[in-house]
Amino acid sequence: MIATPGEQAAREERQRRVEATTRVVLRPLASPAALGFLGLAAATFVVAGLQLGWLEPPESKKVALVLIAFTVPVQFLASVLGFLARDGVIATGMGLLSGIWLTVGLITWTSRPGAESDALGMFLLLAAVAMWVPASSSAVAKLVPAAVLATAGLRFLVTGIFQLTSNEAWEDAAGVIGLLLTVLALYAAIAAELEDTQKRTILPQGRRGQGKRAIEAPTLVEQAAELHHEPGVRAQL
Repeated sequence: MIATPGEQAAREERQRRVEATTRVVLRPLASPAALGFLGLAAATFVVAGLQLGWLEPPESKKVALVLIAFTVPVQFLASVLGFLARDGVIATGMGLLSGIWLTVGLITWTSRPGAESDALGMFLLLAAVAMWVPASSSAVAKLVPAAVLATAGLRFLVTGIFQLTSNEAWEDAAGVIGLLLTVLALYAAIAAELEDTQKRTILPQGRRGQGKRAIEAPTLVEQAAELHHEPGVRAQL
């Protein structure tokens, strides 16, 4: 139906009033990315040590404590701050990691040292797929975080296969991938922290598209141009 000139004028007046009276308040936050990646580095490193035989099986309960006492809270905090900072990739990725490591820690704590678990194996297979969701979203904007999250997913996949098969080759592979993930997570943490403190890119994070514009856009108007499309501002999530 074609609007009459009067209806069109009324619609434009209503839009003008809404835009004139609506205010969206943005609160500057420090980036939580470095905190979350450091939590990931700690978790994957100690678990890799257990998988590669650097730590004896009785140490598994202490590894579980590292996951529960250190990694889980810092990644949960990073997730909450990620949502507040409107970074869905960091928020979702760190929230998933927090829950996954908590599950791994609790099962490791309550299990006999060195024991495998089919239930944990099945859970880790799903966890791997879950990690690839924020990884695929990050790939269009920031390649380094995408690589970290994708590698975390691969780590969970291989560990899950080991839990289901009890094949030590899969355990060794998971440990090696865990060490690679440690290096990637540490690099991502350093790059994010330097970028947050220096307000410019020091170590490349593979920013492109919207990720690149988030750093290089010269004006606040350009940074907030699509704000009305974001969750919490638009009518529905």
